[in-house]
Amino acid sequence: MKTVILIPARYASTRYPGKPLAELTLADGSRKSLIQMSYEAAKQVSGVDAVYVATDDARIKAAAEAFGADVIMTSESCANGTERCANALERAGLSADIIVNLQGDAPLTPPWFVEALIEEVKRDSTVGMATPVLRCDAETYAHFTEDRRNGRVGGTTAVFNHNNDALYFSKEVVPFVDPGKLPDPIPVFHHVGVYAYRPAALAAYGSWEAGPLETLEGLEQLRFLENGHPIRCVEVDGRGRVFWELNNPEDVARIESVLRKQA
Repeated sequence: MKTVILIPARYASTRYPGKPLAELTLADGSRKSLIQMSYEAAKQVSGVDAVYVATDDARIKAAAEAFGADVIMTSESCANGTERCANALERAGLSADIIVNLQGDAPLTPPWFVEALIEEVKRDSTVGMATPVLRCDAETYAHFTEDRRNGRVGGTTAVFNHNNDALYFSKEVVPFVDPGKLPDPIPVFHHVGVYAYRPAALAAYGSWEAGPLETLEGLEQLRFLENGHPIRCVEVDGRGRVFWELNNPEDVARIESVLRKQA
């Protein structure tokens, strides 16, 4: 099955303008942009036929081409990464059996997270869309609750049924856990912002209007749930790595700390 990875990237982020071009300091003291690190993470995924950066911004296009990425220019009207992937697929005339949306703010995404998604879509022909979830360890759970206490939007959490199909995604920490009775393992799952779609699911998304839950939460994947389209949650193993996305400027220090530990 032909598989392509698209990295949607926009300059006009509400919380962090210019985020794809933000530079992080690596363990050796060198610096790389967020979009380059995300592209390099995508290139580590096995079984992928091509990787593209999808953007509507000339600055991001120039930066991506400078480090060797193929770029697909998309419409400025794309409201989120899924819309941008659908638009890129249509504009470039790409033919693929599985399209992976690896968002450009997640340079810490290990390749096996994406590989697990691809394998699940291949394994179960009924799955039109899949996304990874990672059980929170104590450090990540602490980051979640700290962000909420300080009024920041941090990572996203997911709840799902016995078939691993999503019930809901939220920027709140769900389910609620009594802080005085935190169990082990922690029953909170961090949603990792990566998606694998079959072409029909991606095409359907573009035909739906954003619903009230998507609008309130600011989470693009809720459009699938609001239209009765299942999302398969694939639990992945961090293998000792801490995963965090770059949602706010404060997250730069967190990610740089993880990079130093990994080195």
